[in-house]
Amino acid sequence: MLLFGGVYSNLQALESLIKLANDHGIAPENCICTGDIIGYCGQPQETLETFKNWGAHSILGNVEIQLRDDQEDCGCDFTTGSRCDGFSEIWYAFAKANLHTTTKQYFKSLPDYMIFNYAGKKIGVVHGSYDQVSQFVFKSTDWNEKKASLHALKSDVIIAGHCGLPFTDQQGDAFWLNPGVIGMPANDGTTKTWAMILDDLDGFEYQHIALSYDYETAVDQMKKNALPIEYALTLKTGLWDNMEILPAAEKEQQGKEIAFQPVEQEL
Repeated sequence: MLLFGGVYSNLQALESLIKLANDHGIAPENCICTGDIIGYCGQPQETLETFKNWGAHSILGNVEIQLRDDQEDCGCDFTTGSRCDGFSEIWYAFAKANLHTTTKQYFKSLPDYMIFNYAGKKIGVVHGSYDQVSQFVFKSTDWNEKKASLHALKSDVIIAGHCGLPFTDQQGDAFWLNPGVIGMPANDGTTKTWAMILDDLDGFEYQHIALSYDYETAVDQMKKNALPIEYALTLKTGLWDNMEILPAAEKEQQGKEIAFQPVEQEL
């Protein structure tokens, strides 16, 4: 199975992800997005059409909820008046204006969360957390906050998105896994983005996968549509324009290249 989040209207990243799935022999019905198909980048309609034609699954991200409900902001839970809040007014308005009118119907078809059984585990997929779609949950977030979603969904594993950073957290036999996002770098100083593959050949195994894509074209599309240049630069530098949403532990990791073990332990 292929898990990923935050496509963010980045068509080139999505095309690269679809190639990755094909190269690994993963069928579209075994690919799940944690939400926010739409976001910062310059091709919202093209990205959504490509995603729908591919046939992968997705749950609702906060952006899809806001677009579905015809709201005037992205619902990302940025601090009012912050840089991210100001930038979001621009990219959200652009996305809203450039999506077809039929888009709302598609977003109405997406669930708030998913539950499925895989490799002997009950797995729940959420965007932020079970009861707060825009909650930023990081590796450093207290386990009790993560445990609430695990208990609510009666799951052994939570796959989550929204925070933009890939990580794993384990307490006993319980897991919180964030595949990362494919549409923006992970603030590590590289242009690569992140997804995750689950494997059941030998028990429950998971592997973080770095994704390379044509970021120069994505940057050109953002410039062409007068979207925030700061986010376009992030695609090139791998560094976030600001770290307003990050806890101290994650701020300290800026510019440090992310490395995971090739294959995580079997349980």
